[in-house]
Amino acid sequence: MKANIGLIGLAVMGQNLVLNMDDHGFRVAVFNRTTSTVDEFIEGPAKNTQIIGTHSLEELVDKLESPRIVMLMVKAGEVVDQYIDKLIPLLSAGDIIVDGGNSLFTDTNRRTQYLQEKNINYIGTGVSGGEEGARHGPSIMPGGNKAAWPTVKAIFQSISAQVDGQPCCEWVGDNGAGHYVKMVHNGIEYGDMQLICEAYQLLSEGLGLTAEEMHSIFSEWNQGVLSSYLIEITAAILAYTDEDGQPLVDKILDTAGQKGTGKWTGINALELGIPLTLIGESVFARCLSAQKSERVKAAQILPKASAKFTGDKQAMIDAVRDALYAAKIISYAQGFRLMREASKEYDLSLNYGEIALMWRGGCIIRSQFLNDIKQAYTANPELENLLLADFFVEAMNKADAGWRKAVILGIELGIPTPAFSSALAYFDGYRTERLPANLLQAQRDYFGAHTYERVDKPRGEFFHTDWTGHGGKTASTTYTV
Repeated sequence: MKANIGLIGLAVMGQNLVLNMDDHGFRVAVFNRTTSTVDEFIEGPAKNTQIIGTHSLEELVDKLESPRIVMLMVKAGEVVDQYIDKLIPLLSAGDIIVDGGNSLFTDTNRRTQYLQEKNINYIGTGVSGGEEGARHGPSIMPGGNKAAWPTVKAIFQSISAQVDGQPCCEWVGDNGAGHYVKMVHNGIEYGDMQLICEAYQLLSEGLGLTAEEMHSIFSEWNQGVLSSYLIEITAAILAYTDEDGQPLVDKILDTAGQKGTGKWTGINALELGIPLTLIGESVFARCLSAQKSERVKAAQILPKASAKFTGDKQAMIDAVRDALYAAKIISYAQGFRLMREASKEYDLSLNYGEIALMWRGGCIIRSQFLNDIKQAYTANPELENLLLADFFVEAMNKADAGWRKAVILGIELGIPTPAFSSALAYFDGYRTERLPANLLQAQRDYFGAHTYERVDKPRGEFFHTDWTGHGGKTASTTYTV
């Protein structure tokens, strides 16, 4: 009997997706560059299943029913292109290649067009949920050549997480749309994690709370508006003890790694001119954490003042909770605003409510909060910014005072809160009718004749002033050779 799908790449995510597919009755053929890994998998986790092990790409393709589906779970970049080029001679018109890794969306654009010219359908899909999600139900975000969707839909929607009877998987859009949405998901994930870390440092260093006390706090927060996977696992981490009975978290070196998707999100935001300040600061916070030896040296040369918190601890704990919630709203508002701009720029036709639904289960940023985002876009599909939706207007008003108290606490005690602070600055800037960019434009015109618009003239009319009396009337934007 032929297999329904083939999968290349038996690292943790690949193995767990295969086992997930097998659980749902799909027959899977597998291949790995190191063929001994195939044998170990078949004799180990895949024993007593209908999973088929193969030792070459030719054997893998030969085991597949038509149209053949080959899914790549390999490192993003050149490796994906290498496998595509090896598979092309083995496949026929109408066959499908799926890239389930974290590929850059522009690479997926290119690959979709390249394979379409060869009559092979291509899907670039985001898969989120880590090891556990892949095994028991991830969030899956497919895009690419839509002609392939009917063939893979049953497999993907069956193995994805299910929330209220709905699969956390739906077609996202053409070309790199799926990988674009996964990229933004990961950027928001960076933001969520950094916000939680800042709350943790304010509670531990600022208020002097123990890991056990913080475990109780995060567990309580997980029962309210902050209910989410990341809050849940943070509570669990804080309760975990080492062999000596001490909190394990205190023994982990404070240097964070990253794989690049958060950076890609920030770079794309700069390219599109969309302020993604919180996620950008979250990426930079990881970069700063990596400079461990330099920070240790600086701590000796530039010691902090020995200020301590005095006041109502419970009131400040509540303030930190409010800051975490409000800043989280900003993170999602910025992320969805970026997707809105990308949808126009790249003609992606994204459905923001459907994206929120896909993120409710399986993925790392899954949370109760995503239902509120779905409802906001259901009420107004053309919503410019989540901050303008009634639910979030009320939420921000309630959290505002506590948010400011938490940021002030960090300033007073010398505890860095780059994500809390940048989110607050964005919020205040977004709701400020007149920003000081008028002075900035005057400066640009003064030194570079870059022109400016006037409040007493129609938009689109540009003016230049000879500020020094000897600069002339020619503006840089009107000068031609």
